[in-house]
Amino acid sequence: MIVPTKKLFEVAYGKFAVGAYNINNAEQTMGLFRGCVESKAPFIIQISKGARSYTDKRMLEAMIRAAEEIFPEAIFAVHLDHGDEPTAHECIDSGFYSSVMIDASHEPFEGNVAITRRVADHAHQKGISVEAELGMLGGVEEDIAVDEQNACLTDPDEAKTFVEQSHCDSLACAIGTSHGAYKFSGSQGIHFDRVKAIQDRLPGFPLVMHGSSSVPQDEVARINAAGGQLKGAAGVDAHQYLPAAKLGVCKVNIDTDGRLVWTRVHREYFWDKPADFDFRAPGKLFIAEYAKFIASRNELLGSANQLDAVRAHLAK
Repeated sequence: MIVPTKKLFEVAYGKFAVGAYNINNAEQTMGLFRGCVESKAPFIIQISKGARSYTDKRMLEAMIRAAEEIFPEAIFAVHLDHGDEPTAHECIDSGFYSSVMIDASHEPFEGNVAITRRVADHAHQKGISVEAELGMLGGVEEDIAVDEQNACLTDPDEAKTFVEQSHCDSLACAIGTSHGAYKFSGSQGIHFDRVKAIQDRLPGFPLVMHGSSSVPQDEVARINAAGGQLKGAAGVDAHQYLPAAKLGVCKVNIDTDGRLVWTRVHREYFWDKPADFDFRAPGKLFIAEYAKFIASRNELLGSANQLDAVRAHLAK
């Protein structure tokens, strides 16, 4: 069942975080739904600009609708990830999305406010919530590339002003994470003091954590053993998800980890069976492995076994 994103946040705030997982194909969709149903967790399906053009946005929407029928017990929201203004407006008008993200973080503060306000005003007319971003995460995600020298943490006072002026419904904050598989070179991690400072200025307001993949080192090692060349890849400590959730982080974006699982499964399969050419065998294996991974992340997010609480809240 597709539900409003804000309803999930109302249940989650201060207790757990909802996993927001990007999908691009049928195998990811099936694994995601299976993992969330098995762990009894609400979740958010994220569709990026790149995913919308990979096959066709209608294909993704049809797969989600089909999965909704296959897994009737699933409770989830559908979210546009890192949208520009035209894409955000298109998704709002489509009637399919629960929420949209407008990413104008590359603009000066005033420009970010203006663009976000236009999208929010449009979205609120349709009952859709809006995520915005303030501060800039480093790293690379699809067509977004920010070097670490230009990355900057979100200023707590600016965050309060931004939310008041832009009318956004949730805020993606730069708190030390970054996009891609190469997040950290040393002992860096989430700046919990910055998260707490933002929460203090925006009590009860949903915060979002981008660039939150953990880049499991066992996955990296297995990929490299099967011919990969991922050197120095490192991510967020997944045990930091729940402490962040207690400070108002309601949504945690996890994308790179899913790509690593896909890469590991396919590299190992064809490394071991170089004469094979049937993509369905590794595809089935990936669905099972991805479902297992999703369930494990929902446990760490605290969202596992929360479906009854969500259903009770929706029934009010």
